[in-house]
Amino acid sequence: MKTSPTVVLISAAVSATAIAVGVAVVVPGSGDHSPQSSVAVTSPAAGADPSAGAAAGGVAGGSSGGSTGGTASSSGASATTGSATGTATTAATGPTQASGSSPGRPSGSPGSPGSPASGSAGSSATGSASHPATSPAHVPTTPATSAAPSGSGLADPHKKEIAMELVSSAENSSLNWRAQYQYIEDIKDGRGYTGGIIGFCSGTGDMLELVQHYTALAPNNVLAKYLSALKADNGSDTHNGLDPNFTKDWKTAASDPLFQQAQNDERDRTYFNPAVSQAKADGLGTLGQFIYYDALVMHGPGSDSQSFGGIRGAALARAKPPSQGGNEIAYLNAFLDARIAAMKADPSHQDTSRIDTEQRVFVKNGNVNLDTPLHWSVYGDAYTIS
Repeated sequence: MKTSPTVVLISAAVSATAIAVGVAVVVPGSGDHSPQSSVAVTSPAAGADPSAGAAAGGVAGGSSGGSTGGTASSSGASATTGSATGTATTAATGPTQASGSSPGRPSGSPGSPGSPASGSAGSSATGSASHPATSPAHVPTTPATSAAPSGSGLADPHKKEIAMELVSSAENSSLNWRAQYQYIEDIKDGRGYTGGIIGFCSGTGDMLELVQHYTALAPNNVLAKYLSALKADNGSDTHNGLDPNFTKDWKTAASDPLFQQAQNDERDRTYFNPAVSQAKADGLGTLGQFIYYDALVMHGPGSDSQSFGGIRGAALARAKPPSQGGNEIAYLNAFLDARIAAMKADPSHQDTSRIDTEQRVFVKNGNVNLDTPLHWSVYGDAYTIS
């Protein structure tokens, strides 16, 4: 399912200056395998050691500070969430998953992905399949916010909507990503409850940060009473203090626009903004920005071989990104090769169709701007955004 780096608010001026001179902008946070890793946006200098690229999303000794969670999320983040109905004009078709069967959600599970939700892209049912369980492997602990990237490339509202639907096709077997605000269940992956639009997990810390941010927006919300239990359960697969009513209260909260905003904010803070910023620093177009985002969603930050920073470092060792004068298609293929290797090394990520029959298709077609129409398949299910 998903993974979550954490980042802190960086002023546009500081980021621009750092990227221009080719130094790392270190953002204390956490990684998928360490409670004290961070995301760094780097612009590798030509001729530099390619392995240095692993600093993006790599371990930088960020301090743990989950006690305040996402309360630092800027109001600007919600303005770029891409969740507002009408900002995108894609016509999307794809299978609606039957009976709760999905990539990371066992068949027969409640709150199944693919259920209708107002304001989402339309999808048509063409069948279903049981897909391999995938889930976050992240341990976010730092209350932080990343600066929203400029509204170009994947940050353009229309392109961002496409990105949300592409990820949802792999994560939920549905293009209707807005239907997932209410999703919550234990998928038995050792990370406790998994819920929401990017699979916030009670055992990895990002669900705690989400509820902390929601409580900052709405202090008397129905989930605030679970903050102590979420802190206690962080780092384990237990539900102590959450059962028996947490899942019911989560679904109640999902109808609150402020909880939806909180999910959007945390998605942008921990996944979207840092991925797009790093991709732009590497000179990548809209497709490359999406490829980074999808990788960060699944693998989280960190410098090890199965984390975003390690995957990027492996790609930089094989090909130069456009920021170093390299060929964009060659670099993207190197990145996808490194990502497949990382997925194959993780028992929960053995199915690589989100690369093979989705992202690799766009790269092969040279669609670096991620222009529609888009045709792809994941787990054997075919999708179109026109």
